[in-house]
Amino acid sequence: MIQVHKRKLTFEEYLSYEDSTDNRYELIDEELVTLPPESGLNAYIARYLLVAFISSGLVPLKLISINACEIQVPVLKSGDAANRYPDLVILQEEHWDLTQNRLTVTIEMPPPRLVIEVVSPGRVGNDRDYDRKRAQYAARGIPEYWIVDPQKQAVTLLWLESGQYLEVGVFRDGTSIISPTFPQLCLTAEQALGGDV
Repeated sequence: MIQVHKRKLTFEEYLSYEDSTDNRYELIDEELVTLPPESGLNAYIARYLLVAFISSGLVPLKLISINACEIQVPVLKSGDAANRYPDLVILQEEHWDLTQNRLTVTIEMPPPRLVIEVVSPGRVGNDRDYDRKRAQYAARGIPEYWIVDPQKQAVTLLWLESGQYLEVGVFRDGTSIISPTFPQLCLTAEQALGGDV
């Protein structure tokens, strides 16, 4: 069940908000909305991708976050969250020092190198990941965005060009994912969708 806290907050007030819980919130129309826990499958896929990136040797563990790194994003229309928690984030080296007090990449900071969202079942998850987050991540300047969709059994890879995401490809089955940011990564769509689940 999604809980909405009716107190209106600016993003700066939200950054200092404390309620002594482990809840994660999105700030939507200046109201706190409690995020539900991740599904088992989505959490597994995020962990699998974490292991794939770590074992590739392309990114140090300290720069990879699953389900914990918050990114401030532009609000492009009413109902958009002012912050997102991607399933997997690959940060830049400079983020390490900038996020020691709070794992939040604010608008003033450079964007992460890559974000990955695992689509939750249903129309809401589908619209959010394919449409709203896509638009917000592009406006935030995040160079590469993956949409991992267990329902469609596909990984859509997007690359930022002139402020808009262009589709690099939709990868399925044993097809190797071609990442512009990490061209040496050896990962198939089947593996990215959870491998042997």
